[in-house]
Amino acid sequence: MTDTVVIQDDELLIERIFDAPVALLYRVWTQPEHLVKWWSPKAFTPLSITHDLVVGGTYRYGVLSPDGTEVWMTGVFQEIVPNEKIAMTFRWENGAWDVDNLITVTFVGTASGRTLVRFHQTPFKTVAGRDAHTDGWNSVLDKLAAYLETLA
Repeated sequence: MTDTVVIQDDELLIERIFDAPVALLYRVWTQPEHLVKWWSPKAFTPLSITHDLVVGGTYRYGVLSPDGTEVWMTGVFQEIVPNEKIAMTFRWENGAWDVDNLITVTFVGTASGRTLVRFHQTPFKTVAGRDAHTDGWNSVLDKLAAYLETLA
């Protein structure tokens, strides 16, 4: 299930329920050996994922576009609450969209053992930038859902 809710022109909120427990979602979201299997938009391939998962720690994730271009994103972890929340800054190294964002991901367990993931990103300078990220992040979450199926 995907519900994309745009709160304001400069914000994006995606909520999706995954058929997996919170601990598994948190683990595949925070461990590089899992992230490198799914963290990239549709038609992109993850290249390298390194991070220091502590408040103040940095990350750098790279993906390969269909035309062979390497694209890198980087940021700093702002808040980490195991099995509940990750907050991090986000910036494209190539200057695309020319804005630093804050991404907050929360994990909420349901009575059925599934997990509601809330993905929030802000600010965006333009609606076009927000909309491009909406499509990209939804495709990343599609890949996450497919990857989770391989772990079942």
